Amino acid sequence: MNQPTGSDSAALDKRLRPVLEALERFQVMDEIHARQPHRQADVESALLRRQQDAELARRLSALEGADAAQLLEMLPGAARYRVWDTLPTTLAGEALEEVTGQVAEDLVGATGDERLVEVLGALDPEELSALRQYIPAEVFARLEAQMEALARRQLRTSSEYPLGSVGALMGHDFVSLPVAGDVASAVAALRERQPLPEQTDQVFLHDEYQRFAGAVTVTDLLLAEPDTPLRELLREDSFSLQPEESGDRASQAFERYDLISVPVVDRRRYLIGRLTVESVMDHVRERAEDQALASAGLSEDSDLFGPIWRGARERWPWLATNLLTAFVATRFIALFEGSLQQLVSLAVLMPIIASIGGNAGNQTIALFVRGLALEQIKRENSRFLLRKELAISLINGTIWGGLLGGVATVFYRDLALGLVMAVAMTLNLVVAALVGVAFPLLAARLGRDPALGSSVVLTFTTDSMGFLIFLGLATLVLL
Repeated sequence: MNQPTGSDSAALDKRLRPVLEALERFQVMDEIHARQPHRQADVESALLRRQQDAELARRLSALEGADAAQLLEMLPGAARYRVWDTLPTTLAGEALEEVTGQVAEDLVGATGDERLVEVLGALDPEELSALRQYIPAEVFARLEAQMEALARRQLRTSSEYPLGSVGALMGHDFVSLPVAGDVASAVAALRERQPLPEQTDQVFLHDEYQRFAGAVTVTDLLLAEPDTPLRELLREDSFSLQPEESGDRASQAFERYDLISVPVVDRRRYLIGRLTVESVMDHVRERAEDQALASAGLSEDSDLFGPIWRGARERWPWLATNLLTAFVATRFIALFEGSLQQLVSLAVLMPIIASIGGNAGNQTIALFVRGLALEQIKRENSRFLLRKELAISLINGTIWGGLLGGVATVFYRDLALGLVMAVAMTLNLVVAALVGVAFPLLAARLGRDPALGSSVVLTFTTDSMGFLIFLGLATLVLL
């Protein structure tokens, strides 16, 4: 879903404010009427509810689909369902396509089949395909049965490809003309096609076998003479994508070549769809949100205003993993219980070693996750990057470890303790660099998201090794 920024956020707040104020007022009025005598309350509540629904419907009809989606995502249970039930059919479909997965699943589950068919029937095949996992099978079958043959074929085409692929992101609304024509016939076809698909910056051309032959920009069409053959304007090297390619790779191509739209062709060069910059930007934004949540152990579909019990259960796996790793880390401390009893300053200083190592490792992981996403990191340059990160850790360990060791020497008047601090910090920064490089590379090689679980692994390693290195050195040198 598109997220508002800057002045857009203020404008969105201005559009949603009347609806939110109305919902708040309705709640207060409902509470007042609930205190009246039972029979009178029933009559007045029914009348009041109809008046409120009429006002709410009027306010909601002024919103765009993305605005309605934002509203649904920021409301708790009862208010969310009330807005959803009141939304006009077309607006409800647009909003459902924009909300996060868990909110979509929640709304679909709370909607009757007849209403659901009406709402989803207004969506394009590619939009319906994106929601398929949340739609009951019998409802989806009804939707498919009532479609025209072309729309049904487009729906099945979009459903063939995994989420996040070009095939799942592409649309089926594009302009394709015979390459044998001229500029006059092409312009006439464009005029008949009004309105043109959004973000139409080029016209696709096909040969006599309906295979993709290239593209002509709309600018070239407008500037050329009417009798100019399209073949003379044809860009045979036009960039195209295949539906199996990943959305991440497509986003890099759009950024690198400043693309607005790209034809999607199958292996036999038949034109099957079009990918636009709007769809790519939505994908990039969703991926960034997914990675940010995954790094904290949360699902990309987490519902901020969802039920409390469901929110608690979503966090159990992550909390259990952290609890386990924390328990293991404490066992390293237990190995040096005698050293801690003899030298209490070790207990004061050892969290510093672990904390600095974790912070440094997070920096390395962030760089490598970004590099993998942009496909800048390959097998050929991974060794260079490993050597670079190790060198950086040694430099930072020498400088900042030396500084920390000096502070420890002054505070505790113990030069040996200061040296132990300096060496332990340097070694733990080296460990953090190794984990920060190795974990994202290993996750990517296994086909996993490098951001998922990275913080847990890093924290466990830098804590455990930090305690082991510092307390082990202290035991050898100081005791």
